[in-house]
Amino acid sequence: MGYTFDFGAVFDRAPELFWGSLGTLGLAVAGMILALAIGILGVAARTSKNKLVRSPAIAFVEIVRNTPFLVQIFFIYFALPLMGIRLNPTATAVIALGINGGAYAIEIIRGGVESVNKGQIEAGFALGLHKADVFRLIVLKPALRAIYPSLTSQFVMLTLTTSVCTSIAAYELTSAAQRIESDTFRSFEVYFSVTAIYLVISSLMMGIFALISRYYFNYPTR
Repeated sequence: MGYTFDFGAVFDRAPELFWGSLGTLGLAVAGMILALAIGILGVAARTSKNKLVRSPAIAFVEIVRNTPFLVQIFFIYFALPLMGIRLNPTATAVIALGINGGAYAIEIIRGGVESVNKGQIEAGFALGLHKADVFRLIVLKPALRAIYPSLTSQFVMLTLTTSVCTSIAAYELTSAAQRIESDTFRSFEVYFSVTAIYLVISSLMMGIFALISRYYFNYPTR
């Protein structure tokens, strides 16, 4: 074949890959927090009896879920300046990730909320709990336990989606890899290493999510 593998260039630029990995984690965590906030607020709107509140939430979910993330991030990146809002690539990436993840989170959380027994909700009101407390303690917490595996899987997917953010020059692992590859022309070695790093990041996140589940959701259901 005539090709000589040389990972020396990758090892020499390892600090850049390290900082790129931290950039990926930063985008992912910020995007997850925003997505979860959008998901919870969106569920309240999505399940509202008021059509004027419910319809925009439904439209938001359908538009985001049926368009590519690359198109979404380009739209946000180029549309916001037209409205006088100028953000750096990192902030734009976080907003795009939060909106994309939030649309999926709305549907995942909604499924969990609708699985909660209505008798429990009525019992909460009968005990004199405020509507917000009923939603938080009787609806949201059991619902999160039911949909936690699906929600965390979606967040891992969101972490991998950060690689698309290199298209607007946001600093993360893939953008760092592109710089190294363009300087060294060691495409296989660079992207083989980046693939391994993404696998480590995904495994680490799944491990952290499992620990959170064991600590926060480890209580009897009956």
